Amino acid sequence: MRQLTLREKIGQLIVAGFPGLDVDEETQRLFADYKIGNVILFAHNVQNREQLKSLCAGLQRSIAAHTGHPALISIDQEGGRVTRLPQDAVNVPGAMAIASTGRPENAYAAGRITAREMRALGINFNLAPVLDINNNKRNPVINVRSYGDTAEVVTEYGLQMLRGLKDGGVLAAIKHFPGHGDTAVDSHLGLPSIDKPLEALEELELKPFRAAIDSGAECLTSAHILFPAIENHQVPATMSKAIITDLLKHKMGYEGLVISDCLEMDAIQKYYGTAEGAVGALKAGVHLLFISHSARLVKDAVHRIEQAVEAGELPIAVIDEAVEKVLFYKDKYGLVEEEDMTEAQHKANRRAAEAISLESICHVSGKLVPVQKDVSDTIVIGSLPYRPDQASSRTGAGLSFPAEAAAALGTAYLLTDINPDETEQRRIADEVQNVPNIIIGLYNGCDHQGQIELANRLARAGHQVTAVALGKPYDLELLEEGICGLAAFEYTRMSIRSVIRILAGETPPTGQLSLHS
Repeated sequence: MRQLTLREKIGQLIVAGFPGLDVDEETQRLFADYKIGNVILFAHNVQNREQLKSLCAGLQRSIAAHTGHPALISIDQEGGRVTRLPQDAVNVPGAMAIASTGRPENAYAAGRITAREMRALGINFNLAPVLDINNNKRNPVINVRSYGDTAEVVTEYGLQMLRGLKDGGVLAAIKHFPGHGDTAVDSHLGLPSIDKPLEALEELELKPFRAAIDSGAECLTSAHILFPAIENHQVPATMSKAIITDLLKHKMGYEGLVISDCLEMDAIQKYYGTAEGAVGALKAGVHLLFISHSARLVKDAVHRIEQAVEAGELPIAVIDEAVEKVLFYKDKYGLVEEEDMTEAQHKANRRAAEAISLESICHVSGKLVPVQKDVSDTIVIGSLPYRPDQASSRTGAGLSFPAEAAAALGTAYLLTDINPDETEQRRIADEVQNVPNIIIGLYNGCDHQGQIELANRLARAGHQVTAVALGKPYDLELLEEGICGLAAFEYTRMSIRSVIRILAGETPPTGQLSLHS
């Protein structure tokens, strides 16, 4: 194999994104001139299975032609509210929903289904599973993306998902080391800080990561979080040698691929700059750098890394070690043939995902009374979905819990604002005063208190209220006694259909919700 130039080496260490359904000219120049060897896909790159498969095949051809190596084509396909695959593919439920089934084998099945769907489309790298422990209910970005609020639950289910992805033939990245669960700031929008000593992290946050490493985890994502008790310099874990090299590699014995969270997130770009963050991450021991949106920032990072190497600031040995690690995993996963999937296999995947979704619905409180179809004594109310954080998928056009539930149950429905004020609450109370049974969809009501106030107001007015938490299940803890609470964990078409089956009395809810925080 011929010797790579410095620019070719740097290109192997960067993952870039692009804005549309096709590779634009600027991105092609990144492949040709900057030798960028890897890509990340988002929902804006995806239309349907046919388009996505063609796109991935074209990306592999183009990157191999310009770099001499296959591409790692990555995607955030956690399940639930963080999914990027198209609607005609199979998107599995999210982590907390899967854990609520009480069956770890469902996490394994979700991993295998996801890997099969990805491989059939030509995607070889999944940025999942999440091993963060959601031990802070106010966490704005992890919450239902976590399997739960204890190390035991997260470890048991996270490792099953990891095994399913690996057995399905895709590279899987555990995230976000050393733990994003106990934050109150979204690192997409700010720089979180966790002021815990190492001993405290070892008692909780590090346990799932240690177990995953011991079980052979091949890839790990660093978190853009300050840990001042471990890292004396004012830099997040991604740029911390004390965390990435000393703790992760030396103390915990991790030998796999280390990747950064996106270096365009505000936690890096706003406080350090993406290019400086890239150099700092390499110095810390990160191997693969995600610069997911801006071609300009990719170019800036390449130039800054070249400058750092040529000035002796960044040893070439660091670059070479990272390139060797990336190429090892490219040889293992990048050259794997696409798996053809028959329509029967695809339908089987969908049925399996839907079964997991149905198992995940939890009856948390109150008496559940099935809705009698096509009667006028019930109304469904609630808001349309919104994008609760930058990690979540953009909301699907036409997705409406009130409309879909009402259509399936033969009832009327009312749309509300995401945070109904006093005037809107009174208006809705007047409109439904003669309807005895009310189903209300809550979507992160703990962050939009008007939803909670409305549900409680209707219950106090004498209505039989059934509240469905379509996001954080913590909403249900804020409801007054007597309200029937169902936890669905996610505002997706699949979870809505599962809830409808429960509400219609077709099947009893079997999910097991355990909130320890």
